[in-house]
Amino acid sequence: MIRFILAPDSFKGTLSADQICHILEEIILSYIPDAAITKIPLSDGGEGLVDSLLRICGGQRIKAAVTGPLFEKVVCEYGMLPDRSAVIEMAACAGLPLITGPKDPRQTTTYGVGELILDAVKRGCNKIILGLGGSATNDGGIGMAAALGYRFLDKSGSDVTPVGGSLSSICHVIPPQTLFSIPVVAACDVSNPLCGPEGAAFTFGRQKGATPDMQSSLDQGLKNLSDVLKNDLNADILNIPGTGAAGGLGAGVIAFLNGTLQSGIQLILDAVRFDSLLKQADYVITGEGRIDWQSAYGKVPVGVAQRAKACQVPCFALCGSVGKNAQAVYEHGITAIFSSVSRPSSFEEIAQTSEEDFHFLADAFIRTLLAARKNF
Repeated sequence: MIRFILAPDSFKGTLSADQICHILEEIILSYIPDAAITKIPLSDGGEGLVDSLLRICGGQRIKAAVTGPLFEKVVCEYGMLPDRSAVIEMAACAGLPLITGPKDPRQTTTYGVGELILDAVKRGCNKIILGLGGSATNDGGIGMAAALGYRFLDKSGSDVTPVGGSLSSICHVIPPQTLFSIPVVAACDVSNPLCGPEGAAFTFGRQKGATPDMQSSLDQGLKNLSDVLKNDLNADILNIPGTGAAGGLGAGVIAFLNGTLQSGIQLILDAVRFDSLLKQADYVITGEGRIDWQSAYGKVPVGVAQRAKACQVPCFALCGSVGKNAQAVYEHGITAIFSSVSRPSSFEEIAQTSEEDFHFLADAFIRTLLAARKNF
């Protein structure tokens, strides 16, 4: 019996990861009827984290009414996995698409993220998996923390409003009597520090509506927050990679929740116990819409291939197209790359024939694989 693990990302705009797995499974079984196939349609931990983990692990969707980025009420969803891990995307209640009018990250908050966490705790969760990304915020996580009982005081001893524009006014942080004790791991696929030229405000502020002057003031506010956190909570988060994710929420996860930051794809692979599955596998097939030099930085195919390489399992990447310096992924464990785009085409043309093209590619790949097994 030949054992396959199918672990692709989606081909954005053309084929979903589910569709890719279905096509591969259909073709493999047409040639190898007794093949053992494990399908793990993946995402990189950003948008779609809840969908991905519920699809892979099972569980249920839970609706909750919480505070939105501008303190309006929003109804959003998170996932509860069978092992009682709660999967929350911060963008569900603090994401940029929730703001339809003028954008100003000085006025937005992550308060709803804290409310979602509290809702999950009330429902008996024993772990929080938090997706960072797509935020409309730049509050360093103080909104989330305020919902969990933290107080942020200005020089007069008054509570500040937990938004990005208040960060420079914070002089003291008072933690709640009972600190948050449930394990928290956040999916974080950027390495930006909290502040500075590559920090949250200067790197991501413009897309959230910040002018250059706003970026400077927000950056100063994040630096002030880091100083106060170091003094009052003994939390030194200034230079930790990833703390600038989601407007500084990465820093908040560490300082207020005693959580950890982890690559999104690695987090998902851990959640599905990928290393255990590899022990029984003969081949791994992964892929994404386009493989190039950027794929080596936190993308699904390389994350999968690194695990496969450690277990000495061949890992093949079937993708839509191949870009510049794609060969860089070979040193990370990908055995070979195969592309379904065989001719110069516009994206619209590729989208029209994407399913047919991938079907042809998958068929050719399995035929080649079987020929190699017979000869060698």
